[in-house]
Order: sequence, then C-alpha cells, then structure tokens
Amino acid sequence: MKLGVVILAAGKGTRMKSALPKVLHPLAKKPLLGHVIDTARQLDPEKIVVVYGHGGDLVKETFSEDNNLEWAEQAEQLGTGHAVQQAVPFLDGLDQILVLYGDVPLTSADTLKNLLDVTADGFGLLTVDLENPMGYGRIVRDVNHKVERIVEQKDATDDELEIKEINTGIMLLPGAKLSTWLSNLSNSNAQNEYYLTDVLAMAVSEGIEIQVSQPDNVMEAEGVNNRIQLSTLEREYQRIRAEELMVGGVSLADPARVDVRGNLQHGQDVSFDVNVIIEGDVTIGDNVSIGANTVIRDSVIESNVTILENCVIEQAHVGVDSSVGPFSRLRPGAELTGNAHIGNFVEIKKSVVGLNSKVNHLTYIGDTEIGVGVNIGAGTITCNYDGAYKHKTIIKDKAFIGSNSALVAPVTIGENATVGAGSVIGKDAPDDKLSLTRVKQVSLNYNRPTKNKN
Repeated sequence: MKLGVVILAAGKGTRMKSALPKVLHPLAKKPLLGHVIDTARQLDPEKIVVVYGHGGDLVKETFSEDNNLEWAEQAEQLGTGHAVQQAVPFLDGLDQILVLYGDVPLTSADTLKNLLDVTADGFGLLTVDLENPMGYGRIVRDVNHKVERIVEQKDATDDELEIKEINTGIMLLPGAKLSTWLSNLSNSNAQNEYYLTDVLAMAVSEGIEIQVSQPDNVMEAEGVNNRIQLSTLEREYQRIRAEELMVGGVSLADPARVDVRGNLQHGQDVSFDVNVIIEGDVTIGDNVSIGANTVIRDSVIESNVTILENCVIEQAHVGVDSSVGPFSRLRPGAELTGNAHIGNFVEIKKSVVGLNSKVNHLTYIGDTEIGVGVNIGAGTITCNYDGAYKHKTIIKDKAFIGSNSALVAPVTIGENATVGAGSVIGKDAPDDKLSLTRVKQVSLNYNRPTKNKN
C-alpha cells in the first residue's frame, strides 16, 4: 500500500496575535509544523504534501532545506475539504491518504500506525472522547454503533451536542475515491465552507464501513489556536520527555523543571538537577551529573563528568572525568580532552584543554591549545583578537600560568614554562624558564587622607 500524507498548514492563526504563521510557532524550540512532518516521516510515506496559505513564503523558507516535501498553495481558505483539493494533483497513484494538521504537534507515530493497521484499504478515523466536547465535530453513530456521519458544532442538534465522541480531523482516506468525493463537496452549512468531514457520509452511502481508532492520550489530538494552548502543549510535551528520561534511567530532581528541546542520547546513572535545558543534539555518557540552571546545546558530555550549577555549554565536547562550573561557559569549539577542571566564571571558546589541565577561576581562553597538566591561574586571559583578526595561543605541557596574566597572541608558552603573576606576555616564553613582565616594587613614605571629624 502506497501512503501519502497531506498536512494542512494554511490557517492564519488569528488568535495567536502574531505576524508569525501559526504553524511556525515553536514547541520545544521546533516549529509546530516541524513536529508533524517528523512524525509523518516515521510512517515511511511515498509523499508528504504540505498545504500552505497565510505566510506561505515564510513557511516554505523555514523548511527550504527539506527537499522531500511537496507544497500545495491554498490561496483562499475555504475549508478543510478545499485545502485537501489543492493537494490532489500530487497524490496520483497513492493507495491511502492520511490527513494531518500542522497545528496538532503531539500525535504520535504509534497512534497513526495503529490507525493504518485497523483501516487496511478503507476509511479510517481518529476520534477521542471528551467530557467537554464544546467546539468539536461530533461522531454520530447508528443503532449498530457504526459511524454514520460527523456533525460540526454549529450544525448540530441539541441531542447531537450531547455526544462525547469527537472528530480529531485526522483521517485515512482511500486514494482511489478521494478525488471524486472532494469534487462532490458542498458549502451549504453554517460556515459556508467545504468540510472534509462530509466525505465520511459519502463513504457510508457507498457501503464503506468507517474504522475508528483512538490515541492513548487525548492530548495527542489537541491543536493550537492561541498561546495558552501552545503553552499547555509545551508542558505536555516536556512531561512526556521527562517520563521517557526517567524510564531510560535518568534521575530528575523535579520532572516538571527539565526541558528537552531536541534529541538527547544518554547513558546510565545520569542525574539532572532542576531547570536543566537540553537543546539540539546532545549526547551524555554514563555517571554524569548536571547541576541546576544549566543549558547544554549541541554538545557531547562523556562519562564520569560533573557539570555544576549555572553553566552554559554550546557546541562543545567535555571529555571523561572532567568537571565544569559553577558559572562556566563553554562556547563553540571548546574541547576538554579529559580530567579537565574548569571552574567558576571561566569562558572557553574554540580551544583544546589537554588531559589533567586546570582553568579554575575568572579566566578567558580563546583560540588556544592547552597541553597536558597545565595550570592556568585566576584572572588569566588569552588576548586572541587584534581588532581585525583572531590569533592563536599555544600553551605546552606542564606550563604554569600565574594569576592575572595576559597572553598576547600569537604566542607560545613552552613546555614546563612558568609565567609570573601579573605578566603581559607578548613574546614566546621558552621551555623550563620563568617569564615575567613586572616593574620594580617601591615603598614610599605616605600619609593616607582621613576624614575631618568636624
């Protein structure tokens, strides 16, 4: 069976009160539409067609690097049936058409696979039961409990409004019938729109039984119409991710205060304190502890690492047995080889810190290669930028840099060299020697000013 997926993403999203198209609003730092596309891909469809409208150029631009999408424009928003009609030219030769919505981001691939399984080659419908179904289309069944039709809220009778089972909008339709059914739609209803739901009654009239499936979690069918709903789905998404982490062996000090906004791979015995944020692609090894208020973005943290509180780690690599923080920042290109100690108020950018080296206090290291067993004193900076170009500092094995030193790149500090505290080093410091720049200390007679007591 050849599957096609149509994602309806043309709505303006007026209630979002935003110039940004609704389907581009982020959930876990990914556009709503991006979540739906990623889920659709897990079904291995022949085609994914996105029906776009309001803000269409921006929507297409956002996904411009994805060459496996087809785009169908809905210039006028005349209803869901009209939207699917715009996708029909892309659907030739497909056996099943799954209709999804660009503002319904939490539907799981397992739920959709179940819908595929129960439907075979017929008509499938995803429904949920709600205690308060206000605003949703109701599922009307006959005396044999078979689905007969869907009635929209504004067109429903008083008895139909009492029905708890509602239409999610997600349908699996037979490709051979779709074009004919869509051409027979009418807009004779309260909204003057072409409802996709009306094809269900056409299927029933042709003797096609409607197969129904329901998700385990009703939140899978929730859409976004305003920022309140968006925040609700954000918390639900993070709750799901937190449970996945804990089932996978990660200890969370407070599951409600961890955000995963990307792809996290982790080992055993990993622990997160509160307010940890994971973004992008992050890999964490075994026996890793992440302190409170820490952000890790597109980085690799190897095993037996401790990240203390209030750190920001971005596009960095932290080697085994290292410790970082508190209040440390590892910027893109920072690489800790192993057993490194990076302390409070240290910033490292595009630099390698060698095995067993320490950068413990109030230090900036940029465009630098630090060897094995190096000690960097408090207040040290590598002066890597001359106002136009970046230059490199090389600090060889077992060098010792005294506190409050400035290393003016390009410069090399030799093996086992010592830099005296307070020095400005602008020339290469030789191996095994003490290099320092320091004026002679003098002591003078001096009377410190005092306040007049009167």
